[in-house]
Amino acid sequence: MNDPELERIRQQRLAELQAQHGGGDPSQAKAQQDRMQAMEEAKHTILSQALSQDARARLNIIKLSKPEKASMVENMICRMAQMGQLSTKISEQELIQLLESVNQQMPKSTSTVKFDRRRAALDSDEDDL
Repeated sequence: MNDPELERIRQQRLAELQAQHGGGDPSQAKAQQDRMQAMEEAKHTILSQALSQDARARLNIIKLSKPEKASMVENMICRMAQMGQLSTKISEQELIQLLESVNQQMPKSTSTVKFDRRRAALDSDEDDL
């Protein structure tokens, strides 16, 4: 799912856009980009060591549909690994439990849909007037 060529092109395009819009010194932008890339590589290394293959696959699927939730879980797992709270690899069931705890922490977004029947002219009672 992670294509290194695509990531390299994205990073290159980001650097070009920053240079066009006065993003500052190109060497500073390059240093920032290198730091970000190193952090991402470290995160992927930690996740590959901390998660079982099934759990990693499930997390990648979640990342496609809900990237903000997946990043929260990834950060949580990285913190747990850095603090030494993980003794074995996280299985898929343990990942599901982590996801459920994240679901409880995240605020529920309630959305309402209002349908105005009069404006849509779907109300047959109006025709009798």
